[in-house]
Amino acid sequence: MSPRRNRSSSHPERSEGAPAPLGGGLRRVERFGGEDWIVQTVAGTAGRSYRCPGCDQEVPPGVGHVVAWPDHGAGVEDRRHWHRACWGARERRGSAVQRGRGAPRY
Repeated sequence: MSPRRNRSSSHPERSEGAPAPLGGGLRRVERFGGEDWIVQTVAGTAGRSYRCPGCDQEVPPGVGHVVAWPDHGAGVEDRRHWHRACWGARERRGSAVQRGRGAPRY
């Protein structure tokens, strides 16, 4: 077996002064529901839990996730905290609307 090579400390695809990769707070714009959304990956260090709109489950404190909000000048109250997998599957999933037992499924 040959010894492992140490990798160079500089990343070949990243230029000097470029922002850190996702997880370092990099914001981007993505399309969802016919409008542009500002999306930011966060580490989840706020110390509180959030409700994911994709699966209607809790995003516990300390878990990395995605924060997304509409690009049309929305405020803090319009931010939504998603699990990373839920945000990635948002176009393939239906809504997380909970229905009563006798409610129709349309």
